[in-house]
Amino acid sequence: MRKGFASDNNAGIHPAILKSIGDVNTGHEKGYGDDPYTAEAVDLFRKEFGSDTEVFFVFNGTGANVLGLSSLTRSYHSVICAGTAHIHTDECGAPEKFTGCKLLAVETPDGKITPESVRPHLHGFDFEHHAQPRIISISQVTEMGTVYRPEEIRALADLAHHHNMYLHMDGTEPVSATRPQPWGSPSGNSRGIAVWMSSLSEEQKTA
Repeated sequence: MRKGFASDNNAGIHPAILKSIGDVNTGHEKGYGDDPYTAEAVDLFRKEFGSDTEVFFVFNGTGANVLGLSSLTRSYHSVICAGTAHIHTDECGAPEKFTGCKLLAVETPDGKITPESVRPHLHGFDFEHHAQPRIISISQVTEMGTVYRPEEIRALADLAHHHNMYLHMDGTEPVSATRPQPWGSPSGNSRGIAVWMSSLSEEQKTA
């Protein structure tokens, strides 16, 4: 049987997920997020990431990135990302169209950007003819299959905060980031996600 690993869209869902959908497909409930199942899902996120967590369910990753970036930027801003990032290569220009922002791509051999690779783009603040740097965006896991360590995320967050910017995390394959890593991150559980997402402090995560 042929299997595709390019995206989770290439495979069917786990039987347990399908069963859960079937279990709630009875009776009547309020729509548009006012049902008890959505409330339960939000509570689970807040239990994992903190009571002040805000959750907004969207259809797909492109929608999540567009809405997330739009909420933090104006049309005269710029977003710094890896040259391999989804928002730069795989979303048909949607982030630029709907935010009006300029994407500044950082070339990297492994898909991971660093404070050193970002710094050359951190100029032109308050100069009216220059797109204003506003967001550093990373993918976790990266499109190259590499994983940011929590301390690497923290270093980028600290750099962003120093320049009054935000750090945005595109949770492209967040579960994969919790698998065993050389530095001993947790294996296959949501606590692993909480560990590296907490490195963003009060930043924005989309998945």
